[in-house]
Amino acid sequence: MQISVIRPGELGPSELARWREFQDADPEQDNPFLSAEFVTTVAELRPQVRVAVVEDGSGVAGFFPYERHRLGIGRPVAAGLTDLQGMVYATGLDLDAARLLRATGLAAWEFDHLHVGQPMFARHHSGRHPSPVIDLDEGYDAYLAGLRRRSPTTHRMTRYKRNRLGREIGEVRHEAESSDTAALRELLRWKSLQYRRTGRTDRFASPWIVELVERLHAIRTDRFAGCLSLLRAGDEVVAGHFGVRTASQLCTWFPAYDTRFGKYSPGLLQHLGMAEDFAAMGLRHIDMGRGEKDYKESLKTRDLQVAEGRVARATPAAGAHWVLRVPVRGLRNAVLARPYLRDPADRMLKAYGRLVRR
Repeated sequence: MQISVIRPGELGPSELARWREFQDADPEQDNPFLSAEFVTTVAELRPQVRVAVVEDGSGVAGFFPYERHRLGIGRPVAAGLTDLQGMVYATGLDLDAARLLRATGLAAWEFDHLHVGQPMFARHHSGRHPSPVIDLDEGYDAYLAGLRRRSPTTHRMTRYKRNRLGREIGEVRHEAESSDTAALRELLRWKSLQYRRTGRTDRFASPWIVELVERLHAIRTDRFAGCLSLLRAGDEVVAGHFGVRTASQLCTWFPAYDTRFGKYSPGLLQHLGMAEDFAAMGLRHIDMGRGEKDYKESLKTRDLQVAEGRVARATPAAGAHWVLRVPVRGLRNAVLARPYLRDPADRMLKAYGRLVRR
């Protein structure tokens, strides 16, 4: 087995075709955050992105995309933004994670949304977390019937609010993939306001993230696309979402709505609109991403599992990284896992957001 490290822009047509073969062969790997299109687009803006190419006797057997940071600390591509991380590889690949780190020269590689089915990293998990999913295999009508059984209150409430929105504002319509760049900019503005309102870090204060979204929005193929979905009522855009998809699944990413229409629960209506339209396009499921949110619990059909943890070599840099990162992550997870701690923390962040806006 040989492992070489290259920049994503150095991937040739045969290697890109092989990458796609691996994704086509395994539905769990056919995730937009693991797609070559996503990795190469991020690499245009993040020079620290690399790809380790794993070869065995049969040829290319896997790809490990990552970012290399100071002191040889590795992180997933666009870490902090992505909802699935890991390798893309041939079924049955026998690879030791420690050997992978030695070949890349990394002191440590940390992850927090790792696909749990990847055997090379299995013994390095420090915890696993649910990632809610909307299954669409049987079509939207079947999903809606299941929602009525699982959460009758949510079903009745969203139907009532959609009808009310239509009566009071105008005909309700959903567009799965819009090319409207002005609407995209407005969505990002709403999301920035939401981050500040809730005391979170505004991701769109980072120009490279804005540029990433704009570049992904320009990609639209059957295999991969950056999707701007819009919910309209009459002449008004009341909610929107930007995410990424493959031919089989959509990953939700940046949902937001115009707060003037908050009483209509536009976020829920937006997600149901996406479920209907993307089911009609043949997508298998919508991954809403790790995180405790009431709307995810209401809409989901099941949970995927994602892992967090780290692979490390015995180096001073890896030791320093452990001291700086691992205890803090453990404390954060302890708070998020306990409602009696998480809810007060959330209220405190929102109060901070209100103070900052004054």
